[in-house]
Amino acid sequence: MDLIVAVSRRWGIGNGKDLLFHLKEDLRFFRRMTLDKTVILGRRTLDSFPGGRPLPRRRHLVLSRDPAFAREGTEVFSSPEAILEAVRDLPPDEVFVIGGGEIYRRFLPYCRRAWVTLVEEDRPASVTFPNLYREDGWRLSSLSDEYEEDGVRFRFACWTREAPHAL
Repeated sequence: MDLIVAVSRRWGIGNGKDLLFHLKEDLRFFRRMTLDKTVILGRRTLDSFPGGRPLPRRRHLVLSRDPAFAREGTEVFSSPEAILEAVRDLPPDEVFVIGGGEIYRRFLPYCRRAWVTLVEEDRPASVTFPNLYREDGWRLSSLSDEYEEDGVRFRFACWTREAPHAL
């Protein structure tokens, strides 16, 4: 499985319930990468979507501690292990972890690629993502040219992991 995330210069991804950045080109990249795929996310991330509804043309696997939680268009799981079992037979490039912070940390060991939008700006962040430059087993495998949108500079990067944990 892969993951996709946008991070600030200090690897922040959110502040409270809000994302740090809303860059049109990053949102287009996210859509292109995850369309018609299975996405793994937490309930709070689902709640942050417009109307709290699942994104179109994606299978949503939601991790929630609340056994009564249900949302139309989603499959709800109470443990990471149950989600891993649900995706075990899917092609690895058909599954994306999309957040939030705790979900990224729980599933990072199982990911083989991390698609990271590196935003050259710092904003206050209460939620962070692990700095992949410092994580064992990860190497930067590609880095795009620089983009700029509304004065914010960013690049698309891909990190790869040679030996992710087996599903």
